[in-house]
Amino acid sequence: MPRTTRIFCASSLYGVAAQVAAMESGCFAGPARRVLLFCDDSAVPEAAPAPDALPGFAALRDRFDAVLSWNEAIRPFHPAAWTPRAEDVPLLERHLRRLWGLGDDRVELVLGPPDTAPALAVAQVFTGAPVHVCVSGLTGYGPTRGKLDPLIGTRVRQVLHPGLVPGLTPLLLAEFDVPARVVPTDAFLKVTGEMAAVTDALPPLPEGAALLVGQSLAALGVEAAGEEDALHVRMLRGAAGRGHDAAVFAPHPAAPARHGGALRAEAERLGVHLTVLDAPVPAEVLFEKCRPALVVGCSSTALFTASAFYGLPVTRVGTGWLLERLTSHRNGARVPAVLSDALLPDAESGGAEAALAAGELGDLIAALGFTMRPEVHPRLRPAAERFLARHAGHPRVRRWFARKRLASLALPGGIPQRLAFLPRNPTARRLARQARALKRAARLRR
Repeated sequence: MPRTTRIFCASSLYGVAAQVAAMESGCFAGPARRVLLFCDDSAVPEAAPAPDALPGFAALRDRFDAVLSWNEAIRPFHPAAWTPRAEDVPLLERHLRRLWGLGDDRVELVLGPPDTAPALAVAQVFTGAPVHVCVSGLTGYGPTRGKLDPLIGTRVRQVLHPGLVPGLTPLLLAEFDVPARVVPTDAFLKVTGEMAAVTDALPPLPEGAALLVGQSLAALGVEAAGEEDALHVRMLRGAAGRGHDAAVFAPHPAAPARHGGALRAEAERLGVHLTVLDAPVPAEVLFEKCRPALVVGCSSTALFTASAFYGLPVTRVGTGWLLERLTSHRNGARVPAVLSDALLPDAESGGAEAALAAGELGDLIAALGFTMRPEVHPRLRPAAERFLARHAGHPRVRRWFARKRLASLALPGGIPQRLAFLPRNPTARRLARQARALKRAARLRR
């Protein structure tokens, strides 16, 4: 019987930690050779350190029999944008089996969300390999991006997630009825604790400081030149407004090299002692190292790990601002932004907005999933209608769902109440169909 090689494909140290926690919790059946396939899908991966140079990776290295680079394997293509052509797949699989010493091994894949280019490309190359999906962030609670090829979706055995929002089940791959499984928190904390123990490339960190978690707008698909600094300054002001006179700023790993200038100037003005970290250290390592008194961010996953896993107080800044700039309602970053806006206290409003009730959360995610991908999740329409009928007039709900999007789907809140009869009016619907037909005909004549 051929040997089994289990390939763990990850693009961040946090993702590797989540996969190791799943591995040590018995989420994968049977013995196997374990290979880490690291994929750096940042804007300029050539400028990023190798995985074995990342602070904390030394604690994870011995869990794997080999560490490989997807970037090296597909060079000169960028992993965030490249997927193989169908006719090239057999040749590519033979090439990678020889390059990585897989021979005739039975291959299993452990991937991040399979609707993103690196994970999708690996799944396409190893045709027929069983797939386990391990999502480490909040985007897994949202729908699959687009219609995933059934030849990949039906191969997924389970969706593993760290349970960042207790009681909430990921919507990712739900259209394929893939079961979701929570990775035990104890296993995750054990792994991050080991990473913190071997991380020594940090400056002295003040005890009880506020930790500011950086946000990369470019990574979210938001073009807002110079506004990242303004967002981080708002985080600092939020911490200072809560009485904190010491702060640590942890830039996002995908952030450009220039950062911190505006933040330092604002810290000096506010009289706050500021430490800016240069090393790309996972926030969870900082939770272990300095036990911050407050964690401030926008829509970062770290806010939820801090609250759910470490019991730390958290606060959000700028989620409403971010939602305004997610011009595409289908942008996967909408789900983390909405969850942060719905569940976490706002640093700038003085706690005036109450968190969404736990019983409403499932319907909120269903409504988001339907409005983002109605063609993938048509069965979620009743839950979306139910939630929006109850909350369509709420100011925060108007931030989460664009009125134009609701109107296009004939959902509550899409048009003024006095015109709510129109979507159900046969005459109005007939006129709308005729107008669309005339528009298509005019386009064809041009």
